[in-house]
Parts: sequence; C-alpha cells; structure tokens
Amino acid sequence: MKIFSGTASKTLAQNVAKELKLKLSEIELHIFPDGEKRIRVVDEVVDEDCVVIQSTSTDTDKNYMELLFITDALKRSGAKNVTAVIPYLGYQRQDHVFRSGEAVSLEVVIRILEAVGVDRVITVDLHSIKIPELFHIPAVHLSALSLFAENIKKMPNVVLVSPDMGGIRRIEILSKMLGGMPYAAIEKNRDLKSGIIEAQTIHGKVKEYAVIVDDMISTGSTIAVAADLLAKKGATEIVVFATHPVFSKDASMLLQKSKVKRVYVTDTIEVLKEKQFEKLEVLSVTELIATELKKNS
Repeated sequence: MKIFSGTASKTLAQNVAKELKLKLSEIELHIFPDGEKRIRVVDEVVDEDCVVIQSTSTDTDKNYMELLFITDALKRSGAKNVTAVIPYLGYQRQDHVFRSGEAVSLEVVIRILEAVGVDRVITVDLHSIKIPELFHIPAVHLSALSLFAENIKKMPNVVLVSPDMGGIRRIEILSKMLGGMPYAAIEKNRDLKSGIIEAQTIHGKVKEYAVIVDDMISTGSTIAVAADLLAKKGATEIVVFATHPVFSKDASMLLQKSKVKRVYVTDTIEVLKEKQFEKLEVLSVTELIATELKKNS
C-alpha cells in the first residue's frame, strides 16, 4: 500500500502513514503563474494499492481538482486501484434538490470521482446516511462518535443535545454507546432562501451539563443560538462535539464569545492557525482511518 496526500490533509496523511508504519509517498506539485496545477507522481506505483488522503473543505473546488489530478496521475502510472480518503466530503449538504432549478452538486462530484478512476471512497460522518447510496463504487462511511463517547462518558449529569431534528439519529446512536444517556433535540425553522433561523424549541429535558453533538460547524450560528437557548433552560455548562470544523466566516470568533465552554472537533479538516481559538480542542481520526485501511491491506 502507498499513501499519498493532497495539500489540504498533509498532517492527517502523515499521521495515518505513521500509524500504518509506512512512509508518505511523494507527489511533485507545480503551480503555474495563472494558478493552474501540474501534478506528477514521483514514486513507483505499478500494481500498487494506492490511497489518496484529501479533505475537500475550503477551497472546495480547488481541493477536489487536486484530488482528481492525483487520482488520474496514479492511474496513468499503473496503480492497481485508488482509494480516495475524503475525511470531509465537500458538497455533501447539496445531496438533493431543495428548491426548483438547483443542481445536485454532490451527484456531479461523485460522477466525476468515478469517471477519473477512484475505486473506493472512505469518508467520515456524512450529513446524511443515504449519501453512500449515490455512489456506484464502494463508499465506506466512518463515524467519530466513538471518539466523542470516550470523552463524554467522563462528564457528570449529562444530557446529549442535537441542535436540529435532523441530527436525532446521531444522538440516538451516541446515547446507546453511553448506556442510554438522556438526550434532547432542538427544533428550528430556517428560511431556505436566506438561511436565517426563525424560531427554536427544545424537545426533552435540559440538565446542568448539556453536550451539543453535530456533524459539522460551519458559521457557528446554529451552535451559538442553541447554547443561548440551553442556558435559558437551565444548563450551566455547555460543551460541543462536532466532527468537521468547517469554520466559515467568523465562526471561530462567534464560538469563542458564545456560552459554550469547550468546542471539540476532529482533524478531518485542518484548522488553520488564524481560525484556532482558546475554547477549541482537536481530536484525531487517524486511528479510525488507519484501521479501515488495514482491512484491505
């Protein structure tokens, strides 16, 4: 097996390679003055099982193109098969038509990945459990909930909280992992055009220690508003566990100023230095990914 990395997931790829007792294979990347990229595989890959680790978060399109170029270079160089480890799958929130006239962006991306020669995809905590069904190649859906459970079980008098009704299944699974821990869910109404949250209500009993669990944090507004609501309902300590730190716009500042005491995320997306903040703590999915890759080595 040979492990390659795109520029978006260098640190994670190095950690996965180390966990597998492998050396990260070399890719030569040249950027032309107009921004175009030329990618060349340096290592010999004939008849090799190759793995490319590349998250497709911001800049989503750039990171996808890089992943496609690396895959094409590997296939042209004789790789037996290519597994794309995409810890954060960009466009996953656009998996169906919400309003008439929209493209289903995720389906477009999947078709391109398959056409360029990706043989298998491994990803983490998708926004919808139905997304793997859109692929015509094997798609493995891993979850960071076990990482979260290890940390949450040390906390006293906890209620798990889903910040929206769409996350109920996630909360139910985590509750079972933690021996039937109680949970609540927040029902919110969001304007599809503007994205503004218009109203919220809580279903379930709020305890002193509220643990908000979500698949990702984008602008941070959902978490901040949920924390305000939980505090009004009697929660005195509020922490957050979210797999993907998308952190768009001023999310970091908003979370730091919010009523949340601690924000736990994973390294599916590398948090740039300028987006890091005091309340942030990063858990690693290295072992999760390495364990899955070992199954086919």
